[in-house]
Amino acid sequence: MYHVVVRKSNRDQRKVRIRKKILGSADIPRLSVFRSNKYDSAQIIDDKKGMTIASASTMSLTAKGKTKTEKAYEIGKELAKKALALKVKGVVFDRSGYKYHGRVKAIAEGAREGGLKL
Repeated sequence: MYHVVVRKSNRDQRKVRIRKKILGSADIPRLSVFRSNKYDSAQIIDDKKGMTIASASTMSLTAKGKTKTEKAYEIGKELAKKALALKVKGVVFDRSGYKYHGRVKAIAEGAREGGLKL
């Protein structure tokens, strides 16, 4: 039989390397970002309990005629509003192996603008 070697993608390897260093707790949860070709999503996670506290996505956003980066900025602001309603003031930013650039950066800036401390 053949032996198949499955190799993780470069992004998955970077993601594991980043996740070794950061951990979300109840008082300072983790803000995790996911980016696909069409949509962006972000969620605030308490790693101690393994629960998602709040989430936002461009799929639920009704912003027609905006660029993907502008929509990502709106996600950050919406997520910050949900987090502040749940009395979460600060988060640890998890870029999930993506460069801190473009849509990922826009989500972080939107969250800061919304009142979260990153």
